[in-house]
Amino acid sequence: MPPTPPPVLPPVSTHRPVVTRFAPSPTGWLHKGHAWSAWLNATYAASRGGRFLLRIEDIDPTRRKPEHVAGIVEDLAWLGLRWETPVRRQGEHMDDYARALDRLRTDGLLYPCFCTRAEIAAEIARAGAAPHGPEGPLYPGTCRRLDAAERQARVEAGQPFAWRLDVAAAVARTGELHWHDARAGNIRADPAALGDVVLARKETPASYHLCVTVDDALQGVTDVIRGEDLFHATHIHRLLQAVLGLPTPAYHHHGMLTDAGGQRLAKRHGAEALRELRARGVTPAEVIAGFDTATMHPTID
Repeated sequence: MPPTPPPVLPPVSTHRPVVTRFAPSPTGWLHKGHAWSAWLNATYAASRGGRFLLRIEDIDPTRRKPEHVAGIVEDLAWLGLRWETPVRRQGEHMDDYARALDRLRTDGLLYPCFCTRAEIAAEIARAGAAPHGPEGPLYPGTCRRLDAAERQARVEAGQPFAWRLDVAAAVARTGELHWHDARAGNIRADPAALGDVVLARKETPASYHLCVTVDDALQGVTDVIRGEDLFHATHIHRLLQAVLGLPTPAYHHHGMLTDAGGQRLAKRHGAEALRELRARGVTPAEVIAGFDTATMHPTID
């Protein structure tokens, strides 16, 4: 059975069965930050008689590793979490994302971007005070300004390109949008803050933004419980939901666990893996008990 629910919980919904999901990428070993998010999702669903799903976000063939998929399952089972089967693996459902891309293309909301990363950086540098978003300088829209004939000629010539979302065109179609976060309240969507994001590349036929939006809808996810580092991504996800005619879940962006120095736990920062804790004799109960005294207490109500 899942562990005891967290101490502060939202009121039980009488309108729809709760469905949550934990969706890690198999690009490294899970650490306590992952365990925290998975535990919150599992206990939130269990406390409401809902469903908890595990999804493997393995869309990047250059970074995913089979041993990390096996490690995710092993670590979560060690923690005592239980989820519904089968587990959805994004790499096995590329047709779902291709259909969404086709619809966006048909609706005139995508354009091919032929710019390399170096060309984008150079264009931003030339622009001087280029607009910035939460993740840095925004794409300057170079290829959005190409006419249809030039785009077609470049595609037929075999020039590599990515598909970008024309955010301005999408917003013009949807009008003002909102979404709700458990801590921040009602949020007016501002997808322009992230610019014309890439939704597909040759080496990665569907991006995180597209896949997570499609998957949450297909799996009937009602409550997205994830780290606050993904708060800004929700602006784009809300826009994609609107243009694709998909439902909007409730969002709960929780605080991030940090190490003794106050740095957020992350793979790239060398956070100690759950498998390493297990090897040292740390028990699941000790890991879970540590959540209550974490440096940053998340709230999901």
